[in-house]
Amino acid sequence: MAVLNNDNRRKHSRVGFATEIKIELKTKDKVKLEGSSKDLSLKGIFVSTDKRFARGTLCFVKIYLTGGIEKIELLIEGTIVRQTDTGIGIIFNSMDIDTYSHLKNIVVYNRVEGSN
Repeated sequence: MAVLNNDNRRKHSRVGFATEIKIELKTKDKVKLEGSSKDLSLKGIFVSTDKRFARGTLCFVKIYLTGGIEKIELLIEGTIVRQTDTGIGIIFNSMDIDTYSHLKNIVVYNRVEGSN
């Protein structure tokens, strides 16, 4: 079986999604930072920030959803997997079922809206 050498290793749909993000690193110093999301999938998020942290650093990601009657806060455990000049990529390690449901709805809604 031939293996195609393409750089798109993503297995989950990624959608543009901008909202407030707070990150707390799971280090002894409990470093915190704020930024905004650029894109999102069920498996990870890219956060626009000028801060840089080592790949493999564990963290908690808080995603704030606004626009409804109440502000919803999603808490997800993740790992920093990538850095660029404009931000950091975080892969999600674990989340509760309600958070997963919210993320799934965000991805589906934005994928449909973005294709019109």
